[in-house]
Amino acid sequence: MSPHPSTGSSHRSSGSSYSGGSGSRHLRRSLQELIDALLTHRVNTLTELCRIEKVAAACERAEETQAFQEPMTLAWNYYVTSNQFLMELQGLTRAYPFHGDIVHDAHMQVRSDPDSNRSWNLAWLILTKIKEENLISEYAALEANKPEMWGGRDPSPQEAQQLRMLFEDEWTRAVNRMLRHWTSPPTWY
Repeated sequence: MSPHPSTGSSHRSSGSSYSGGSGSRHLRRSLQELIDALLTHRVNTLTELCRIEKVAAACERAEETQAFQEPMTLAWNYYVTSNQFLMELQGLTRAYPFHGDIVHDAHMQVRSDPDSNRSWNLAWLILTKIKEENLISEYAALEANKPEMWGGRDPSPQEAQQLRMLFEDEWTRAVNRMLRHWTSPPTWY
């Protein structure tokens, strides 16, 4: 992360500019506890990872910010690859569970995109890719037309269209809700 990655946080960690004393030791210990939580995956939810990301962004000293760089990147990768990301999306889409192939497809596209190095945050990159590539519409149409969605029969065009719209609405709301965790993109540049 750069000294002040743009996560949209205006919060400044109290005491991070102290040059010594017990306040700075306490701050270093607190920051190290957060880094350890990232490295051991004790923190693996969107809300908690975003909270720590904001603490990292608020660090005023370059060495503090740099200490978060790799653990934060690894934690976001683990959040996605452990399926916690998909489970949280599906938790937001109970009526029409979010389709895992959307996440997989977006993840593969992010991995092959040279611009994906603009952020340490794999979840944000995937959510952004889902929107940019209109993957929700694509997968909603595919799902709505599957005979297994209709008891083994082919749906009428109107039925498929109605189900597609229900998928799209719920899945889009979930992605937008997750993206609201960032007031500005978590990017290096």
